[in-house]
Amino acid sequence: MAKKSIIARGKKRERMVLKYAEVRKKLKEEGNWEALDALPRNGSAVRLHNRCQLTGRPKGYMRRFGLCRVKFREMALSGKIPGVTKSSW
Repeated sequence: MAKKSIIARGKKRERMVLKYAEVRKKLKEEGNWEALDALPRNGSAVRLHNRCQLTGRPKGYMRRFGLCRVKFREMALSGKIPGVTKSSW
């Protein structure tokens, strides 16, 4: 489980990206780089990092499910993810 502060920081960054998305897009189209530099750095979408919704784990993230590989495997084997079955050949 990731630290609560790291998870909170990520959520705060997500809110800032949504807040400044329109402004950043407009400034980029105009080519106003000075005004773009004045905006907060955490308003940039590049600074976001995908994390597991359950544990906050940053690595082994599966975008389709929003989970890390560990929780995905646990939930898939217990039948909590519809349409996912263990393969065998």
